[in-house]
Amino acid sequence: MERVFRSTRVVLPEGTRAATIHTRAGTITKVSAHDDVPEGCPVVDAGSAAIMPGLVDTHVHVNEPGRTEWEGFETATLAAAAGGITTIVDMPLNSVPPATSPRGVAEKAALTEGRVRIDVGLWGGAIPENTSGRSTGLRELIAEGVRGFKCFLVPSGVDEFPFVSTPDVEAALEQLRGTGIPLMVHAEIAEPIDEATAALAAASADPRRYETYLRSRPPSAEDRAVALLYGLAKKTGVAIHVVHLSSAGALETIARAKDEGVPLTAETAPHYLHFVAESVPDGATWFKCAPPIRERANRERLWEAVRSGLIEMIVSDHSPCIPSLKRTEEGDFLAAWGGIAGLQLSLGAVWTEAKARGFSLDDIARWMSAAPARHAGLAGKKGAIRAGADADLVFFDPEGQTVVDAAHVFHRNKLTPYDGETLAGSVLATWVRGERVHGLGEPPPPPSGRWLRGGMA
Repeated sequence: MERVFRSTRVVLPEGTRAATIHTRAGTITKVSAHDDVPEGCPVVDAGSAAIMPGLVDTHVHVNEPGRTEWEGFETATLAAAAGGITTIVDMPLNSVPPATSPRGVAEKAALTEGRVRIDVGLWGGAIPENTSGRSTGLRELIAEGVRGFKCFLVPSGVDEFPFVSTPDVEAALEQLRGTGIPLMVHAEIAEPIDEATAALAAASADPRRYETYLRSRPPSAEDRAVALLYGLAKKTGVAIHVVHLSSAGALETIARAKDEGVPLTAETAPHYLHFVAESVPDGATWFKCAPPIRERANRERLWEAVRSGLIEMIVSDHSPCIPSLKRTEEGDFLAAWGGIAGLQLSLGAVWTEAKARGFSLDDIARWMSAAPARHAGLAGKKGAIRAGADADLVFFDPEGQTVVDAAHVFHRNKLTPYDGETLAGSVLATWVRGERVHGLGEPPPPPSGRWLRGGMA
């Protein structure tokens, strides 16, 4: 059945204008003038609210199976839909088993069946076992359907997902040569962290102070890691993507890579663009993440990198846990689990800061829809309102506001640094392949999302 969506503000790849979006069987067939509505065709009119392409979040820790009490596919996709996100790609760690073997990938994929409200892809994990020596383990995971790989240069926090050495990274890149599949890296190296941690221990620094935690993960850990990755990308010619970039000091290396045509790219996360270290209360361990939220001046440099296109995409790095692991009673930043819960609130957090800096919804769509879709190999079907793409749409009121009440977010665990924040904009409704999955004052329909199986480019 044909159905059309229209608004006086439709965010298209070529810019925002009044338009009608024609859909059939969940696919956009054309975009035309605002008054071009076929006779008798059902119309979903957003009025003056903007219609944006559904957001694509390629950095989400769902944690299922194994740690579903932290988060799970049902709650994560419900929260994502409420935040205007129509596709997520799940990170391979914090689940048991992790997505580092064909079995781990298959178990994760099976758990999406009939339980996800939006579309879901899976990243695989690169660890010593499947990268070192003459292993072809990454190729096996590609055949199982992952869309790319994530690795750590420092301990991940969970024993079942060990970090990789520089030779492991080189071996992984060799396996990925010619596949078009990205290698994503948590870019911190251990030496500066170990030195800083030892110095803080010697000084008996107060673990309740956010400054103590900030000093324990110095910018040099990121800056040196990104420089290492630049060298590997230049040597091999295989693409490397830096996840959740926090330190603005690494931007010079990213810029050099871009100037030289070295395939090194980076993303950042909403919490690095919204919060600042100076405002994090002591003992407020729900602000802890790695790399850490840094100072105001650092945040502004990240925004300038977003403005210039040096940082091309913004994704949530949603990584919740059970409250006890956050050590909320002790307020001990050094002992608390690191990770920000913010999936449902990403759009509001970014729009709050972007609007204040003169950006538009066109920019949001480029950073949070088109670029992540391209990164995950989904650009043909996701991330833009154009003929041939899935009818993944968000009705968004950019002039509205959302006062965050953590009790009413859909994350399984409600502890979030956004609690009490007033964020710009309001998600009114979300549609996946032309079917409503959130909003319009109605309860959510049964889950109808799909696993987006990956493969060779």
